[in-house]
Amino acid sequence: MFRLKMMKKVLVFLLLFLLYFQGLSQDLKVLVSIPPQKEWVESIGGSWVKVQVLIPQGMDPHTYEVTPRELQEVKGAKVYFYLGSGLEFEVVWLNKIKKINPQLEMVNCSKGVELLEGDPHVWLSLKNAEKSLLVIKETLKWHLPSFSEKIEENYKIYRKKLKELDQSITEWTKPYRGKAFMCYHPSLGYFARDYGFKQIAVEEGHKEPGPKTLMRKIEEAKREKVKVIFLSPFENRKKAERIAKEIKAEIRIIDPLSEAYLLNMETIAKEVIRALQ
Repeated sequence: MFRLKMMKKVLVFLLLFLLYFQGLSQDLKVLVSIPPQKEWVESIGGSWVKVQVLIPQGMDPHTYEVTPRELQEVKGAKVYFYLGSGLEFEVVWLNKIKKINPQLEMVNCSKGVELLEGDPHVWLSLKNAEKSLLVIKETLKWHLPSFSEKIEENYKIYRKKLKELDQSITEWTKPYRGKAFMCYHPSLGYFARDYGFKQIAVEEGHKEPGPKTLMRKIEEAKREKVKVIFLSPFENRKKAERIAKEIKAEIRIIDPLSEAYLLNMETIAKEVIRALQ
């Protein structure tokens, strides 16, 4: 009888032990809207998070439609870190995704961010990203309490890299503050605000300008001696080329949706500086 009781206790202990470590080994499945957020979440959550990006790199975040296969993946997710800045994709899909997975925790990554009206490109600011990192860290620590200390450590390491890059860009851009650059799509408004630039955007929102508005922008670009028009990989090059010919500028491609977030922000900064030299 004594042995039987002991065996039962041992079996219960082993079962609880296995269940505990099975729980630790299960990744937290997380959704993000765009590729740059993937680096944020993985840098903080490490191997304990599995991140699904809803808008693949190279796709237009203003018009992308989620595929049926991607919607099936949504069902198993626990957290959705959405941008919360008015991105058209999120305006259309947030409620639909919540209906597919009612248990999904919806987390706004723009908490504490001062948004620019009509500009959803909130991630193209290292200062905004720093605030998003804090939101991500606190959420992951709540869901993964066993790894709280490591998550905090990862957060501090990545945040340090981000702040160092921000400080470097601040120094690099000092000689060019007040100058203007031109984007076909108004994607660098937050970047311009952070470092004291003026963005001249051809499009207004995601719409083509009328003839009078376009002529006004061309004249403004000439006055500001714009030498470069920045274009995203998914935008219409032919239209940009006509404007570039009119103002005697060249076209350079920048990718606002690169998954390599910090590297890409450094690249964008250097491209803008080169355009202003």
